[in-house]
Amino acid sequence: MKRLIALLTAGVMIALLAGCRKQEASAQIFAMDTVMGVTAYGGSAEKAVKAAEEEILRLEDMLSRTDPKSQVSRLNGSDGAAVAVDEEIVSLIREAGTYSQATGGAFDITIAPVVAAWGFTTDTYQVPEQADVDALLAAVGMEHVTLAESQVTLERGTEIDLGGIAKGYASDKLEAIFEEHQVEHGMVELGGNILLIGSKPDGTAWRLGVQDPAKPNEAAYAAIVQLEDAFAVTSGSYQRYFEQDGKTYHHIIDPATGRPADSGLTSVTVVTDRGSGSGTMCDALSTALFVMGEEQALEFWRGSDYAFELILVTEDGRVVVTKGLEEALMETKESGYTYEIVS
Repeated sequence: MKRLIALLTAGVMIALLAGCRKQEASAQIFAMDTVMGVTAYGGSAEKAVKAAEEEILRLEDMLSRTDPKSQVSRLNGSDGAAVAVDEEIVSLIREAGTYSQATGGAFDITIAPVVAAWGFTTDTYQVPEQADVDALLAAVGMEHVTLAESQVTLERGTEIDLGGIAKGYASDKLEAIFEEHQVEHGMVELGGNILLIGSKPDGTAWRLGVQDPAKPNEAAYAAIVQLEDAFAVTSGSYQRYFEQDGKTYHHIIDPATGRPADSGLTSVTVVTDRGSGSGTMCDALSTALFVMGEEQALEFWRGSDYAFELILVTEDGRVVVTKGLEEALMETKESGYTYEIVS
């Protein structure tokens, strides 16, 4: 794994820490409520970037929870009736259900009404009454979703939000586009979801900086890893939050409690090699493992059938890195964090 530099910042930007002079095509797109960057080198780079932009916008139109014309919005407004949707939607919901089952419900797309009750869908933040949260939790769980070949039924009161895997899924689709256009080197940043094609054009690895959650508005990094041919996704409490009565509430909701996850973690980065895992997998697991907390996340890493590595940033000032990333890790001494390699 080798060197240019893409940074996993507060989930909305990418910064190049070392420039490339042989850039062939790039684009910046605002979609899925974030800024996205697509860069390609070699092959039919311009066509690849154009196709990637069109694909991102297509997925946004289909998966958006806030666009009343999207298929997801039609599902959420169905009042218990079966709704005909594209088979792609059915397939993605089914995959989400697989991750929900694998993580014991720590990842769950039906948490949508609870997230909305906290105001994270509309940015009208509030702390809901626990009785209201409990009432919404009664309709949370994949058992309230029925799938057919091209039809989905949500029980009354159940709504879905595919935002937890939409960007990861988009990175999988863009990977296929880059392969189709024979892109030799490339980088995609979809709001903290990273796809790296090959190495940087000069043969060295891309360097990915994991944002320091304690300094979300600064170019400060808890760690840097050198990667190539990989997916990497970060979920962090610093990415979206609000304060009320002196307490901070973040957007990663624990489906078991209906409240922001109190797991002792401030960010989770999931990394997998292309060919071993997917962007969708990384996206789902980064959320689920944040909810689980350090101990359970590491148990899951050791015992699951998924191929991935982890970078956990803890509330008590540690960066916990799984063994497979040891050689790729660059410590940032100035950050004040201590570093632990686990196996």
